[in-house]
Amino acid sequence: MQAYSAYRWTGLLAISMLVISTSAWGDDKEGKVADLVKDAKVTAEQAIKTAGEKVPGTVVEAELEKKHGKTVWEVEVFGADGKVTEVHIDAETGTVIDTEAKKGEKHKDKKGK
Repeated sequence: MQAYSAYRWTGLLAISMLVISTSAWGDDKEGKVADLVKDAKVTAEQAIKTAGEKVPGTVVEAELEKKHGKTVWEVEVFGADGKVTEVHIDAETGTVIDTEAKKGEKHKDKKGK
C-alpha cells in the first residue's frame, strides 16, 4: 500500500512541476509577443495578403518574429507544387524582405508520394 502511495505522490509532483513550468514559459512568451505586436504596424491580414501576392498558394501560418533586429511577419505558403515557402515581411513597412523555400517541408499524400 505504501508503494502505491509513493507512486501517486511522485506522479502528482511531476504533474505539478509540468504545470508550473508551462505557466512560466507561457507568461514569458506572452510578454515577448506583446512587444512584437507593439512594434508591428502591419496587421496579420495585410501580411497574409502581401505573401499571397508574392507566392501563389494557400497560407498555412503567419507568425510575428524578431529577425536581424527587426520585427517581421513570417508567413508560410503551401504552393501548388507541394512545397512550403516562407515569406518574410517587414512588420513596420509591409514590404517583402525575402522568400525562402522550407527544406524538408514538401507535402506528402497519405501514400507517401
